[in-house]
Amino acid sequence: MNRFTITATPLAGLMVIERQRLTDARGFLARMFCAEEFAAIGCQRPIAQINHTFTLRRGTIRGMHFQYPPQAEMKLISCLRGEVWDVAVDIRLGSPTFLQWYGTPLSAGNCLALMLPEGFAHGFQALTDDAELLYCHSNVYHPEAEGGLHPLDPDLAIDWPLPPSEMSERDMSHPFIHSGFKGVRP
Repeated sequence: MNRFTITATPLAGLMVIERQRLTDARGFLARMFCAEEFAAIGCQRPIAQINHTFTLRRGTIRGMHFQYPPQAEMKLISCLRGEVWDVAVDIRLGSPTFLQWYGTPLSAGNCLALMLPEGFAHGFQALTDDAELLYCHSNVYHPEAEGGLHPLDPDLAIDWPLPPSEMSERDMSHPFIHSGFKGVRP
């Protein structure tokens, strides 16, 4: 029995995962990951790392992060507490949707997750105070392979729902897109 509803987005390979909740008087159970079901939609690599983030204040933006090949990674992002506007940008070399973005709300209440294939940058904006995310990665973090795009780049034109209240020095130092950026080969 499938425990997920998987919906394709306009960006090939990027999917929204809706978890089925099994509820009773005690609460609910929702499967976070199933290797067999995800392999059926093309996610063949095992999970190599799991990260947990906590964002204190509403309006904070984190991102847009990625790893360059050969350290590129698939990510499965879920919200455990609060709500975020989760965004993925296609940075795949030669992709027909190159530099297009897709955003969706993830919350503790909506049971949605975003699955990014290799070749996407990822970021989010906290829509509530005390937002927590859980990330499953298909590769471990390699600092030498780290890349990022500036979340406020006018050429990306990401429609953040709230005025940005905070960003890290690291994220503010990510470059704006320029004509020399050709993308990454996933």
